[in-house]
Amino acid sequence: MKFNINNFIKTNNQTSKIVDFQDLDHIDGVSISAVSAGLYKFKRDELVLFYFRDGANYASVYTQSKLISENLKWNKKIKAKKIFALLVNTRNANALTGSEGYDALKKISLDLSSKLTEIQKRDEDAPKQISSKEILFGCTGTIGEKFPLEKIKTSLPELVQKIKYTQNKLIWMKAAMGIITTDLKPKVSMAETKIGSSTIKIYGIAKGSGMIYPNMATTLGYIFTDATLSSSVLNDVLKNSIKTTFNAISCDGDTSTNDMVSIFSTNKVNHSEIKKYSDSKLKNFNKAVHDVLLNLAKQVVADGEGASKFISINCINCRTEKDAKNISFKIANSLLVKTAIAGEDPNWGRVAMAIGNSDSKINEQKLSISFGPYKIYHKGSLYKSYNEEKVMEYMKSKSIEIEVDIGQGVKKFKSYTMDLTKKYIEINADYRT
Repeated sequence: MKFNINNFIKTNNQTSKIVDFQDLDHIDGVSISAVSAGLYKFKRDELVLFYFRDGANYASVYTQSKLISENLKWNKKIKAKKIFALLVNTRNANALTGSEGYDALKKISLDLSSKLTEIQKRDEDAPKQISSKEILFGCTGTIGEKFPLEKIKTSLPELVQKIKYTQNKLIWMKAAMGIITTDLKPKVSMAETKIGSSTIKIYGIAKGSGMIYPNMATTLGYIFTDATLSSSVLNDVLKNSIKTTFNAISCDGDTSTNDMVSIFSTNKVNHSEIKKYSDSKLKNFNKAVHDVLLNLAKQVVADGEGASKFISINCINCRTEKDAKNISFKIANSLLVKTAIAGEDPNWGRVAMAIGNSDSKINEQKLSISFGPYKIYHKGSLYKSYNEEKVMEYMKSKSIEIEVDIGQGVKKFKSYTMDLTKKYIEINADYRT
């Protein structure tokens, strides 16, 4: 598989280096291919195939938008116990394309399943007949444009021909770059853990830079593991981890039609049997999956369109977790808060404004607000030792933490967002041109 460095480093992100990323290598049962289907005006990979030669158990979470893409409609109808392929395209969301967009996926799935069946006959001792209903799709890009059926179909022979059974860091990076749109960086993450005495790998890639706000998961994220776990267990693992990872981020408060996060297990490691999510032997695996998802989610925020600062909002001591989440996201999605932070202005009044606009009951006599290590507002009045000059200096940091203490309980929630700069407007004004 040829590695195109121009497809890795964009001109507006010349500081990225491949050595900055974790060393994802090989996971048994996962094969990857990425090619250019000519979907952009310039040459780059924008069609990526993940092939599971022995099938993979899987689970997915999708957007809660009332308008969803045709590929999500397709995926939700899949009832197969195992998936043999995930095909991801960028540049076109295949959303609001009607029956024509859905039928395009059906035609691609028939063609791809036929080609993968031929690969099975060539390479496997006990070849399988792969069905079109054993293929998932991920689509991302512009909403409402005609889906490029012919370009993708024409690229399938090359895509299948270039399948690599053995992975390395470059191939994972190629796949991560192949699914991005306005992102400046590929997003990859990995962890190793134990189930019983067996070592388990967990690898993940994601894309996302704008139209990021949780209402399921946000953006596209794909997690791969060689663990032997049922789809039911994977479903519980994913849904429990998504709450405080991809469902804890917001770039601009907009939920996409195409949001999708999936986890695939290739069942290649022979470890202690796990029958249910509550099994104590799954504890370390759960934590590792959460770590990978949180790492990817934070990378999405840090790479938000036009972002210059990464912002954490920690809302503590609330009566309910719902209150904590509501307040945290009111702050994260406030344009006035985001622009103040972009301007390195410690305008804590904007944070207070956002708190007051939440649906939660607030008692200002119990409320405290801090920026980083500096307490600003404390239980009904400006903190007596508040030093604005020190806070102004703190606001120059690339990573800003806001803590809000509601003082009415013990529940908490932490969300992640980015600032709002002129660059965000430029990127989105020029998105289709």
